Amino acid sequence: MQGDAELTAAQAHGMAAGMLCVNEQAQSAAWLTELFRHGTPVSDQNKEVLTHLFEETRSLLASDEFEFDLLLPDDETLLSEQVEALTHWCQGFLLGVGFTQAASDWSRETIEILKDIVEFTKLDTEAEGEEDESDFMEITEYIRSAVLLLRSELNKEDARQKTKGEKTA
Repeated sequence: MQGDAELTAAQAHGMAAGMLCVNEQAQSAAWLTELFRHGTPVSDQNKEVLTHLFEETRSLLASDEFEFDLLLPDDETLLSEQVEALTHWCQGFLLGVGFTQAASDWSRETIEILKDIVEFTKLDTEAEGEEDESDFMEITEYIRSAVLLLRSELNKEDARQKTKGEKTA
């Protein structure tokens, strides 16, 4: 991810997840274009790795096995760095959702979940200790579940919109 130093791996993954939650047909090329809009072009080798990450994210989001997870540093990393990565992931997710679709007829539940994710972008990164670690794990699990719920909700709404359009045509 050296093409754009301002973008973290967590933020890039969040963006991919956000785009795919709104549109399960989203293409990796659109994601790559957005990722490197202001950076230097990415090498073919890195493009291949990133495309694989995007497609793997698509697959995990669609899985019935609840396998999707956020791309964050492992447990050996300082908690403060994990929390910072989580805030970046949430920022990326919101960018991906916004990049793909402006809010239209979203349900109250969808809007509430997105508001929660906005709040998670503001987490205090000075986290330490068992209580903060427990809170971090709870928030991560909430986001993981919320993303899967959003994917289901937003794609259901997308299908309803298409059906409405077909009826009026």
